[in-house]
This record gives sequence, C-alpha cells and structure tokens, in this order.
Amino acid sequence: MTVDQTYIDIIKNGGVVAFPTETVYGLGADAWNAQAIQKIFEVKGRPSDNPLIVHISDIVQLDEFVDEIPDIARTLTQHFWPGPLTMIFPKKQQVLDIITAGLGTVAIRMPDHPTAIDFISRTGPLAAPSANTSGRPSPTKTTHVRHDFGADFPVIDGDFSRIGLESTVLDITGDTPVILRPGKIGASEIEQAIGQKVILDKAESQSAPKSPGQKYSHYKPKAKVVYGEISDLDKHTLYLTQNNSSGSTNVVCYNGDLKKLSRELFDQFRQADIQGYDRVHIEEIEDFKPSNPALYTALKNRIRKAVV
Repeated sequence: MTVDQTYIDIIKNGGVVAFPTETVYGLGADAWNAQAIQKIFEVKGRPSDNPLIVHISDIVQLDEFVDEIPDIARTLTQHFWPGPLTMIFPKKQQVLDIITAGLGTVAIRMPDHPTAIDFISRTGPLAAPSANTSGRPSPTKTTHVRHDFGADFPVIDGDFSRIGLESTVLDITGDTPVILRPGKIGASEIEQAIGQKVILDKAESQSAPKSPGQKYSHYKPKAKVVYGEISDLDKHTLYLTQNNSSGSTNVVCYNGDLKKLSRELFDQFRQADIQGYDRVHIEEIEDFKPSNPALYTALKNRIRKAVV
C-alpha cells in the first residue's frame, strides 16, 4: 500500500501519525525533531524516562544513529530484519536525548510491514512507541487508535496487526546479549543465529530502563485480568479458554493456538471494556509452551503485567 502524501506532510511539518506494523500500531514522529517527539509523550501521557524505539526502512539508516555496527548486529539483521526484533546499540552523540531518556543507548528496528516501510522510506526514520494511551492495551487495528486518541486522529489503515505483540527487544551492548522484552523472536532462534548464549532479563523494573515495557504498568484494560484455572463461568467475566468451547458469548476458545491468542489478546482486553465485563479470565497456557516457546514467553510477560 502506498501511503497518502497527507501523512508524509504531517510528519514533515512536525506532527505525529499512527501507522501499522506487523506487531502493533506505532505512533510516529520525525526522529530528528525534538518538538515533534515531545508530542508523542503528550498524546500518550507517557513518562519522559521511558525510551522510544527508532523505526527505519533501510539498514543504511543505522549509520545515522550508531557509530559502529557490531558483527552480531549484522548477523541479526540478516536473519531477522525486517521483522519484530529491536536491537539496543550504543548511540551516536547527536541522537536526541528525548528518544533515549538521556541514556547512552538507542533502540532501533525495521518493521516487516509494507505500509510501514513505504511510510518511513518517505519520511525518514521515526521515533515510535505503540499508538495507545500509556499503560493501556497496545493497538492492533485502527479502531483501537481512534478509541484512545479520537476519531479525527491521523492514522494510516493497515488492517489487523498480524502478530499482535510488541517486538522482542535485545540489548547487544554487553558481552552477552540480553532480551529486555520478549516477543515473537525467542532466545533459541537468536542463539541459533549468532552461536552464543542469550539471557532473558527477568527484572520487573529499572530506575533507568533501556527498553519500553520494563518499568511501568502496561497492557492493562479497565477490567481486572485473572490468569489460571477456570471452574465455574460468570456472566460478568470474559473468558479466554484453551479447551472450553461452551458456545457462550463470553467464552472464546483458542485450543492452544498461541499465534491466534497473541494476535487477539489486546483486542480481547479492549472488547472486555467496551462490552462492560468486570474481569478477563485467561486460562493457563503452560501445556502449549512446546508448540511455540517464544510466543509462550511473550504472552506470559504481557499477561503478568496486565494482572499486576
């Protein structure tokens, strides 16, 4: 899809635009315009110490933000870019502090979505978190963005995000790569690509987080989220089950399909609020971990943060 010039002009004139990616919808601003990026924080109500991810359309754009691209990064880009992998690099001095929360590192990825690539190729690199009110479920379709930001907010339509969970964030600044936020690309895939061990960071928060999703409450609907075994059904609860296909309107059965659950999780959270449910009860998914360990880990991360 070719993006309408209107959206390009908004970015060029210092505005913000929501755009689709394969993971979730992003809220983009010119990565070299501090005033434009400030609008992201204002629109979202996002804390200023929560860093942003720079989205690029071509690997040559890495040179704008990074002094030296390590061999491990070159290997990872060959395997996983474009795609749902964000890497954290030591930043060039001129990279804006508003993007990095004043840290010496910058997070960068190249999305695997034709609309996003067309958009960024015409605007230049974009600083972009998810296009939702801070703390709420991430948006996976245009209606989610408009629900949070209003019917007239500029958003490029790209249908339903096919993955539905945010990208894996990998810190490659140390001796051992560290996954700061789990996503569709898991530790075993990364280890196979680079031939070395990868650590999964289990810290719930950091005083100076390098990655989005580390410090603050995320992904939460207004309804209370519960995770665990399901016994009796309650009409005030939306159930996301694995085996119970009762046919009730408040029961959605996934039969262990972690890809489908990942794609629909945030939409179900939002639907629960729209339909007035008090709770969202997610049945345990441990039995299905072997089918997709990476998505299992990513789902458990999002569910745990929504339950807290």
